Amino acid sequence: MKIAVIDLGTNTFNLLIVEVNSDKTYSTVFQTKISVKLAEGGINKGFIAEVPFQRGIDAFKSHYNTTQKYQADKIYAFATSAIRGASNGFEFIEKAKSETGIQIQMISGDREAELIFYGVRSAVAMSDETCLIIDIGGGSTEFIIANKNEIFWKQSFLLGAARLLELFPPSDPITEREIDVFKNHLNKELQPLFDAVKKFPITELLGSSGSFDSLAEMIAHRFYSPSVLEGKTEYTFKLEDCETIYNDILKSTNAERLQIKGLVAMRVDMIVVSSIIVHFVISSLDINKMRLSTYSLKEGVICEVLNGKL
Repeated sequence: MKIAVIDLGTNTFNLLIVEVNSDKTYSTVFQTKISVKLAEGGINKGFIAEVPFQRGIDAFKSHYNTTQKYQADKIYAFATSAIRGASNGFEFIEKAKSETGIQIQMISGDREAELIFYGVRSAVAMSDETCLIIDIGGGSTEFIIANKNEIFWKQSFLLGAARLLELFPPSDPITEREIDVFKNHLNKELQPLFDAVKKFPITELLGSSGSFDSLAEMIAHRFYSPSVLEGKTEYTFKLEDCETIYNDILKSTNAERLQIKGLVAMRVDMIVVSSIIVHFVISSLDINKMRLSTYSLKEGVICEVLNGKL
């Protein structure tokens, strides 16, 4: 049986198609992503502007057509921050359904965090030790404190990279003062996280796909070889590598980032904000170990399907 999952994120619409085996394992048949930038011009005003709205519908139809090409037996579609926070979010869902017949599920930030945990747990060798999982999206960023067995605390914050870029548009390159503004905002907004970490001390950070994928790719191209990531669902970062890349990103212009090997064009603007978030959390929580999970919400959905929960 083939299952397709469409993750309607704020920056990108992601598609994963898998073949489910009789022993409840699965293999990836196809995956792709389309840049939609739903946040453009409206996210902090609570709506999806006309141009990104149509861009999103076109992307969803394209993914739907791909699921038909691969003859997917079941299609699951989930809408996250940009759509759930928009006054015309339900209009988007109805439009997508009228053109494809697919009912998109609008999920809460808590549910999104839960699915991310399931995805990360299936990619990374977690243990009984408590870790902090972070998934930096375009509209929101999810923080989950968990071990391999359970979630102790989770929260979705309106700290997505696209949302922050609209709130605090940076210079090119970003200035020290602008970085301080970002960090002050993070310090204010993330107090619930700091309180949770006091209650549930963490041993490491697990970065879920997206910006962490880009960080790993940039590090691989810069210091090692792209082959160090091939076929792997997790990767252990050296924090000194991360620090070097972080400093390079903050000094770079948009044009210069377009030339960085391992950084895809759709993340060139967002990577500045994402890097500040990661660096801020590492510094604030005195983290000395960080790993990448290449799995996230999509794979979490597959886990739920295999366990008979969807």
